[in-house]
Amino acid sequence: MVSWMICRLVVLVFGMLYPAYASYKAVKTKNIREYVRWMMYWIVFALFMAVETFTDIFISWFPFYYEIKMAFVLWLLSPYTKGASLLYRKFVHPSLSRHEKEIDTCIVQAKERSYETMLSFGKRGLNIAASAAVQAATKGTGQGGCRTATPKMNAGRIQRQSPSHLPGPERSLS
Repeated sequence: MVSWMICRLVVLVFGMLYPAYASYKAVKTKNIREYVRWMMYWIVFALFMAVETFTDIFISWFPFYYEIKMAFVLWLLSPYTKGASLLYRKFVHPSLSRHEKEIDTCIVQAKERSYETMLSFGKRGLNIAASAAVQAATKGTGQGGCRTATPKMNAGRIQRQSPSHLPGPERSLS
């Protein structure tokens, strides 16, 4: 439990906050070398976070799992080891280059499907809302649907006028 909390803190501070600020500085100063360094870091870190989602579920019981994870994040970040740059150049870039067309095709298809799905859900929602409104309107005008007295203004005083089909006391509310 303590290892998990320390690990979350290390990943937050050294894996996200410091790199985010360093990326801001690289963009602000327009230093292309630093900009490229931090872009490589964020790509590798995003892949790490995706993998971490599953490893946390399945192998977090492994001894020293959280300590290894903290060391890995620090290794990625270190300017001496250049871990993110090394992983990016050796593994990530070649793999993405090899599969770039397939990935782009999948992204385009996902965009199209999501657009079509949202239109479908929107149409369904409007149909449901319209039929609910029609149902409510037909219930309100049906037999026995309107049983309330309607207020009527008469010389500064509010009088209640009720439908003639209502029984006794409800008819004479004035």
